[in-house]
Amino acid sequence: MKLALIGVGQAGGKVVDEFLVYDARTGADIVRGAIAVNTAKADLQGIDHLPTDRRILIGQSRVKGHGVGADNELGAEVAEEDIDEIQGALDSVPVHEIDAFLIVAGLGGGTGSGGAPVIAKNLKRIYTEPVYGLGILPGSDEGGIYTLNAARSLKTFVDEVDNLMLFDNDAWRSSGESVGEGFDAINEELVQRFGVLFSAGEITEGSDVAESVVDSSEIINTLKGGGISSLGYADVEVDEPERKGLLSRLRGNTDNGIDSTEATNRITSLVRKATLGRLTLPCEVSGTERALLVVAGPPEYLNRKGIEHGRKWLEEQTGSMEVRGGDYPRRGEGTVAALVLLGGVTNVPRVKELQQVAIEAQQNLGEITDESEDRFSELMDSDEELESLF
Repeated sequence: MKLALIGVGQAGGKVVDEFLVYDARTGADIVRGAIAVNTAKADLQGIDHLPTDRRILIGQSRVKGHGVGADNELGAEVAEEDIDEIQGALDSVPVHEIDAFLIVAGLGGGTGSGGAPVIAKNLKRIYTEPVYGLGILPGSDEGGIYTLNAARSLKTFVDEVDNLMLFDNDAWRSSGESVGEGFDAINEELVQRFGVLFSAGEITEGSDVAESVVDSSEIINTLKGGGISSLGYADVEVDEPERKGLLSRLRGNTDNGIDSTEATNRITSLVRKATLGRLTLPCEVSGTERALLVVAGPPEYLNRKGIEHGRKWLEEQTGSMEVRGGDYPRRGEGTVAALVLLGGVTNVPRVKELQQVAIEAQQNLGEITDESEDRFSELMDSDEELESLF
């Protein structure tokens, strides 16, 4: 699947940068164009791989390159005011070569959570290609203002994109890490998963051809209908067999020493682990509207029977009649991996919790503001014995 990536805010820019690293390392070639948009000059300078002319600083007349200070209403206003500048940067993206736009943003800050829905709305107005969102939820320990930002942004963002894929920082934090190490590790995990999804079905010169191809239309159909999606992933290391030459294959010498039953059981186990293990957004699998299974690895290990068993099991777990599946032959990783895309999930405790905490935070914020105004009036009250200068 060929994508135009738009990273909005600090987290969005970092993730887009990581996608470029993944593309270069794997040769997946899924990124057809990429830009990073921010109101903070320092955040754009912290990006390593995206060319400088692809880093767009907005809101200079309002915030002078210092960011919007977690004010996502201001972030939305600035994006709206400078939308022509953002659109101008996208004009150089070869839209005729892409299958979709992907807008990446952290939903807890100011620029990303405010600007991403504005950019999505603008893209939907201009282009016919699908516009997807990849939103990163803040950890529950990051504070009330970030939770409130995320809940309001989520409510807005999901209505402006064709589908919103979510990644919950809470589910992926490890204890003992520094903040920088933690976010770098999370970004790598995020891009590893979405990279496999979007690169499935891509055929390069000399690559193996899948028996059951998962192409961009399968992904688009799984994400259609809007709503929220989550992604599961599991892999296991295998001894990658040496690739046989054409002459060997023509002679029918296909014995690779891999037990068929073992390969079937391995795939079935990986599908279960990917679905019931740590999802990008923890949710109840039952009630999922649509799902997609991709099994990736050396073709010798991609057992059709195992993939079919996994797909049927996924159908039973989700209760959906729309479960697609296929294989993605890839060499050089030394693993067999199962990736499960759950499209249109509805039973998501984290989102409900986020909304409840945000409602309470909004009420508390209003009460604190009122109390503060009363205290300030009391502080400055001089019983009219003092006069102002003007």
